[in-house]
Amino acid sequence: QVQLVESGGGLVQPGGSLRLSCAASGIIFSIYAMGWYRQAPGKQRELVAAITSGGSTNYADSVKGRFTISRDNTKNTVYLQMNSLKSEDTAVYYCNAVLVTNLRKYDYWGQGTQATVSS
Repeated sequence: QVQLVESGGGLVQPGGSLRLSCAASGIIFSIYAMGWYRQAPGKQRELVAAITSGGSTNYADSVKGRFTISRDNTKNTVYLQMNSLKSEDTAVYYCNAVLVTNLRKYDYWGQGTQATVSS
């Protein structure tokens, strides 16, 4: 059974930092592309950052220079370091694991972790 378990969310003041973690089980983690998405109240879920199995990364324009995605294949874990947080970063953050083969697409989601940026 595949599980993605996020942690590290919480309440932080503007300008502060949070580090989100997503621990995966039930998949061959190293071959999956991993991503962090977020969904704010009344808004659609959006991609925040992604990292391929080879370590290439991409970011939403709104978080470039402030957020860093990384992965540790020895721990089956992907991280999102969030610095210089703004109120507009407040959202539920979801971890995603994707693998596309020539037969099918494997797509898994975590349950989400709340990050609130407020003074």
